[in-house]
Amino acid sequence: MSLLRSSPGLIGRLVALLLLTTLVEFGISALLYERASHFSVRDDEARRLAEHLVIAERLLSERPLRERPSLATELTTDRYLVRWSAVPPKTPSIAPALDGMRRQVLAWEPRLNGMAVRLWLVSPGRSPVVAGILRLPDQSWLSFQTLHPVSGLNLATERILLALIPALGLMLLGGLLVRLVLQPLRQLAVAADKVGHGGQAHVPERGPEEVATVIRAFNRMQERIHQLIDNRTQALAAVGHDLRTPLARLRLRAEAIDPGAQAAIATDISEMEAMIESLLAYLGGENDPETPARTDIAILCATLADDASDRGHDVTYEGPVHFELTVRPLGLKRAVANLIDNAVHHGSHVVVRLAETPARVTIAVEDDGPGLPDDMRDEVTKPFVRLDTARPRDTIGFGLGLAIVTRAVEREGGRLSLRNRPEGGLSAEIVLKR
Repeated sequence: MSLLRSSPGLIGRLVALLLLTTLVEFGISALLYERASHFSVRDDEARRLAEHLVIAERLLSERPLRERPSLATELTTDRYLVRWSAVPPKTPSIAPALDGMRRQVLAWEPRLNGMAVRLWLVSPGRSPVVAGILRLPDQSWLSFQTLHPVSGLNLATERILLALIPALGLMLLGGLLVRLVLQPLRQLAVAADKVGHGGQAHVPERGPEEVATVIRAFNRMQERIHQLIDNRTQALAAVGHDLRTPLARLRLRAEAIDPGAQAAIATDISEMEAMIESLLAYLGGENDPETPARTDIAILCATLADDASDRGHDVTYEGPVHFELTVRPLGLKRAVANLIDNAVHHGSHVVVRLAETPARVTIAVEDDGPGLPDDMRDEVTKPFVRLDTARPRDTIGFGLGLAIVTRAVEREGGRLSLRNRPEGGLSAEIVLKR
């Protein structure tokens, strides 16, 4: 924990990343300016510039001060811009000094040696031009600038390469650092999705302090959630056992009373048992420990149809004799049984149909009942919802049948769809991926 608290926070890491980027960029710029100082030009370019400066210096030195500004304008050509000032002109504080080119100019015209000649580069990233100053004998100043890029002084390509290499490096380094900073958040997102689907995942408490705090709170939250679920599951198991015991005694005692009252009591007891079973199945299904297994769902559907037929209902099965799929057999069996029970209570003839394609498997339970209103198809899959206007209220339970089916099918990665048949009745389809 002490190591975790001593690690820099998210803001600190981002500031460090920005500082590192600034330092690298500053270093590259300094390197560029240092290298620019060693650039030289062709000898004819240096000689031409030196000659122009010497001529301008001599003419300006011979003229009175009041005539020098106009003379400097006359000395401006299509190649060089010349200006004169009585005070030192402003020079850029940061600019590559062209020491190599300065030595070339002074080598051609030694007369310029004592005049404090200074040259620098203007716009080093684009078409570069040369600017400079020199001091006249009377301590006034001559400033000049080339009006066209100096041939032989090609910094554009090198500038791009020098800037591109560190930029790419900084992008890769920044991406790596951001990835390392955000990796705990990605793990947290995966764990949250797993917990949201009923699983459990402990996330290591690492990363910046802010992220670690969120992870720590998440781990504690999921521990409390699972503890609550376990406590509720144990309570449901105890309640279910305690409720079944008096119901069993009532059933035994009902056998000793009047046959007419016996049938009514037995019906009430069956309804209470069905209500308890559906409630326990729904509330206890969130932490279902059943593991998937290879199951012959054709036999499963045919057996459920035969059981309903043996109870006196008109239920038939249509589909292959055998078809195996990896599912949770008890959960799928409960889902199909709920659909069949729902169908036989609201229709006189029910068909359980199994169909398969290369991509999916469909289990359809079709009845010839009144169907469902179009605006109520989503409502009936919610727990504790019963639509008396769409179906007569002669069913038992809490209205959890379709909610249990929906949860069981979603656990298999499938979906439940309800649609009214054109010829009348409802078709409830369980669609599973192959």
